[in-house]
Amino acid sequence: MDFDEVATTTRSVRRRLDLTRPVARGVVEECLRLALHAPNGANRQDWRFLVIDAPELRAGIAEHYRAAFAAYRATLSDEVARSGMTTSAQYLADRFQDVPVLVLGCARGRLTDSASAAKRSSFYGSVYPALWSFMMAARSRGLGTTLTTVHLAREREVAELLGIPFDEVTQVALIPLAHMANDGFHAGPRRALGEVMSWNNWQP
Repeated sequence: MDFDEVATTTRSVRRRLDLTRPVARGVVEECLRLALHAPNGANRQDWRFLVIDAPELRAGIAEHYRAAFAAYRATLSDEVARSGMTTSAQYLADRFQDVPVLVLGCARGRLTDSASAAKRSSFYGSVYPALWSFMMAARSRGLGTTLTTVHLAREREVAELLGIPFDEVTQVALIPLAHMANDGFHAGPRRALGEVMSWNNWQP
């Protein structure tokens, strides 16, 4: 598949995930092998990926996810809460336990409250490129993904559920993964480049 097509059509998929079709472990591992080639700080490779496909664990994560999402949604204005994006996110939250595979991206270590902006950027920035590479690899194989951090409001509880040493490992993001219910991959609406780019001098 052409890289430009993969890059422009790898989008957050929620409603169009096929929740009835299993995802082969070999395909997940293929995508993660590609993700391991992503750049990271000093090539430390401090990332860790926990793949969850056991139904009882997915159900446990789903409970925490829904509770965290409900708390988040309660903070939104009525207009935002009724928006298509929010209703799509609610659709996924209601069915989270049915997603065939969840991929949890983590980083070894935990930042202190006083960590500098540079330290925080390096810490999280050493995991996100790999997660994006994983999502694009999945897209090239006809799989849908979305990246979410909602569950982090209950990070400690999820850590206990999955046996993650909370003080030693930070959960960064969770990626639901499934085959697509249809082949409707297409580019999403984006601003024109000229609205978000400038040369040499900052333009608001």
